[in-house]
Amino acid sequence: MKSTIAHLKSCFETALVNAFGPDLAGTDPILTPASNPKFGDYQANVAMSLAKRLKEKPRAIAEKIVQKLDVSEICQPPTIAGPGFINLSLKTDFLEAQLQAIQPDPRLGVQSTSDPKRVIVDYPSPNIAKEMHVGHLRPAIIGDCIARILEFQGHTVQRISHVGDWGTPFGMLIAYLREAYPEALKTTETLDLGELSTFYREAKKRFDQNEAFREAARLAVVKLQAGDEETLRAWKIVCQLSSRAYQVIYDLLGIGSFIEKGESFYNHLLPDVITDLKQQGLLVEDEGAQCVFLEGFTNKEGNPLPLIIQKSNGGYNYATTDLAAIRYRVKEEKAQRVIYPVGAEQTNHFAQIFQVGKRAGWIADKVEFVHTPFGLVLGEGGKKLKTRSGEAIPLKELLEEAIAHASADLEARLKEEDRQETEAFKSQVTKVIGISAVKYADLSQNRTSNYIFSYDKMLALQGNTAPYMLYAYVRVQGISRKGEIDFEQLSGEQPIHLEEDTELTLAKHLLQLDETLTEVETDLLPNRLCQYLFELSQKFNQFYDRCSVLQAEEPQRTSRLVLCDLTARTLKLGLSLLGIPVLERM
Repeated sequence: MKSTIAHLKSCFETALVNAFGPDLAGTDPILTPASNPKFGDYQANVAMSLAKRLKEKPRAIAEKIVQKLDVSEICQPPTIAGPGFINLSLKTDFLEAQLQAIQPDPRLGVQSTSDPKRVIVDYPSPNIAKEMHVGHLRPAIIGDCIARILEFQGHTVQRISHVGDWGTPFGMLIAYLREAYPEALKTTETLDLGELSTFYREAKKRFDQNEAFREAARLAVVKLQAGDEETLRAWKIVCQLSSRAYQVIYDLLGIGSFIEKGESFYNHLLPDVITDLKQQGLLVEDEGAQCVFLEGFTNKEGNPLPLIIQKSNGGYNYATTDLAAIRYRVKEEKAQRVIYPVGAEQTNHFAQIFQVGKRAGWIADKVEFVHTPFGLVLGEGGKKLKTRSGEAIPLKELLEEAIAHASADLEARLKEEDRQETEAFKSQVTKVIGISAVKYADLSQNRTSNYIFSYDKMLALQGNTAPYMLYAYVRVQGISRKGEIDFEQLSGEQPIHLEEDTELTLAKHLLQLDETLTEVETDLLPNRLCQYLFELSQKFNQFYDRCSVLQAEEPQRTSRLVLCDLTARTLKLGLSLLGIPVLERM
């Protein structure tokens, strides 16, 4: 089913061509939902954008467009406001027909893309041998959400975790374990990730302070890169232990499965990066190192900034590995869009490696590499969220604390309502609410911004929170139970009758899901979907409060039941794309 926006844009294109000639074919009418109901449902700003080009006043242009604009099947006669805004109000019978059409559709009228692409989403990519902390929350859930939405839109999505599993840190850790805990290098059963993280910190201290230990660590790296059997076995044990511990957190978060292709995967491809860049004439030797001098980046002296590709000692760095990944993803995995949900502090790094990738010819015009930066998770004081000792809060602890807060809230509510529930019910509900609250609080922010982490705010039953969305869904299920309604029996194309203002408002919003998902597909901002779902919940609650459903007379009763069902299904679908399950009761 063609979306309302797509239908209107098609009508505008015809009108523009008929009014001003074929040169205006494809012109964007700049259609947006009207901010004020008195202006209708949509507003077109195309007249203002064409004023300079056509050398006419915007209002005169708008009048000529309206004369040729045929939207009679969809809208009331368009009106012109201000300097040249074209206002459009959807017809009630059009809304009713659209709702009736999407009712039996499991995708709720959202069409798959007509231009499917092979997409790689690079997340969550932690560093092996270190506990995941609060800083790993955002890449995990933002990456998972983006992957879910793009997959639903019809793209082929490959989820890849570019874990840090190679290089000097492993030399340090292996050298330290050989000295302090040699048994740990024989099996994954002798220690846990918390101990491994402690050992890593101790190894870093030794590396910074002891020259003999630094040499032992370097030797371990050399042996690792050379494929020494005993060193590789130790490395594999560390990686396996880390992956096993991370999976517990991924399962708790409900993160979908992905492929691990860490730094080690690309290690054998690093010489090919050097060869390619040399052949392109991009490598320049500078103080013994092989570098690419970047355009638009300068050092403190104002000279072009070099990106080191190979160190003077022959070693490589993170940039080299990332370039190898770019090259592999284009040449071998045939990716057409690669998305990196990584913190904003890495913006320059990605700009630099993308520039090198383009200059080397790996990133062609039809291939999009995009960094989707995000801000920090802050504590109540507006500073980085840390423990009292100043360390980053382990992610597992943060999630378990969220579940504990949700449990306390549920117990208080059950006591207030004098309800008795089983332990199994309470366990499931508090886990869903606690984890969903954390995820939704993050995704509902513009990802480019910092936000303050607050259990009280994210678990509130009112406001733009996961519990508020879940409660709206539960409310519909309550209607089903109270009225003994099987919503599946309404899955056919039931007649829709929209009479009350709140019914019309809810109907219009239900039909904007496809537009919202298209926006997220383009700009990779999940908060747009969160805002849509929040407003949907608000509009449904207003409808529910003002319109009788079960007590209404036919055909209004069935029509309103369909509206309730479409709302619940839209909430369930939208929340699933955020990685959030629904509850039948709370």
